[in-house]
Amino acid sequence: MICLFLFVLVAPISIFYSQGYRFDINSKKITQTGGLFLKVSPKQVEVFIDGKLEKKTDFFFGSVLIENLLPKKYQVVIKKEECLPWEKNLEIREKEVTEAKDIILFPEDPNLTILTKDVEDFWLSPDERKIVIREKGQPNWALKLYDLEKNVKSHLITDGDFYPKGVDLLTLDWSQDSKKISLEVGVREEIKYFTLELDKVPPVLSELKAPPGRTEDIVAEKIFNGEHYYLDNFGNLFRGKEKLTEKVFPVKAETDYDLEIFQNFVFLREEKTLYKFNSDSKSFEKFFEEINDLKISPDSKKMVYFSNQEVWVLFLKDVVSQPEKKAGERILIARLSEKIGDIFWLNNNYLIFNAGDKIKISEIDDRDRINIVDIAEIKKPPQESKLPTGQAEIFWNSLEKKLYVLSEGNLYRSKILLP
Repeated sequence: MICLFLFVLVAPISIFYSQGYRFDINSKKITQTGGLFLKVSPKQVEVFIDGKLEKKTDFFFGSVLIENLLPKKYQVVIKKEECLPWEKNLEIREKEVTEAKDIILFPEDPNLTILTKDVEDFWLSPDERKIVIREKGQPNWALKLYDLEKNVKSHLITDGDFYPKGVDLLTLDWSQDSKKISLEVGVREEIKYFTLELDKVPPVLSELKAPPGRTEDIVAEKIFNGEHYYLDNFGNLFRGKEKLTEKVFPVKAETDYDLEIFQNFVFLREEKTLYKFNSDSKSFEKFFEEINDLKISPDSKKMVYFSNQEVWVLFLKDVVSQPEKKAGERILIARLSEKIGDIFWLNNNYLIFNAGDKIKISEIDDRDRINIVDIAEIKKPPQESKLPTGQAEIFWNSLEKKLYVLSEGNLYRSKILLP
């Protein structure tokens, strides 16, 4: 009889327990539990929940599922030796699994080593396999080509090869196939244009005619998905022959304008001010002031834009995985007292940038606080680059998954930063 009584008493409790029901001491009621799923690189890291070591991620996938958690917020800390920790307060809800599947623990030491010295500026090729380096030379500068795959540096040209008394290098641009570079140089008070074919032995230098300017009635234009977008000098935005604006944009004389198009978003840059085209009002609206640059993520679903002190991310498409985001939603990544230099996408979920003398990596998961870590400290160069289109102090090579840093004439390269 006693056994029957115990069975009748315990059986329902066991069934409820197996279905995830628990007694919450804080709320003093029975509630269903939730779970936490984590996916972390590198693999086999330690996961702490509210200060207690809970589990390690598995060897094959770097993931872990922690079940039967009462609904509330938990402090989640992930650690591994020689890596910077990740920490976030995540909320667990009844009958739901909270996910964080894009966690990366970055190395404490990026192991920056000198690639080459006496560098004044550098330009990474579009295929990310070569670098053109500007070095101090005779009489003023020299260009060298560094093959990253072979670790070989070769001579290209000096300013004396243009004219005996030398020239000023104004801009340098790579061709999309990474086989040649375009050079804009100043000779006394005249500007000349050249191409240098790098796939020839020796490289062939050719002078070009001045590139044609825009037609007088077009102040900015962009080809996107085979369609020609342009803003005319009356402030009208066109896509081919189709006029998109109803309210004209006030175009200013002697002002630089640029169109940027990502997904269904059209942006117009007026000097340091960014405008976004509103398809409902059919007009440009002010979006961000004091902008330095904007860059799209590798998956083309997000855009980062930044000023000297702020970093923002705009979602160009809906994100259905956690944390969910709607297209058009934007989040503030960082607001800093130090001046931000340049920013690159490490992958679809992490950014790398330099601010002051620190190199930082930031996630874009804005649940709780955003994890931003300092991975290196660099010294500022003694003077700013003379080239208006020269590279910043840092550059991310997505092919190698390595960071390049220019500091005090030395060009450094990190070890692989992404697992």
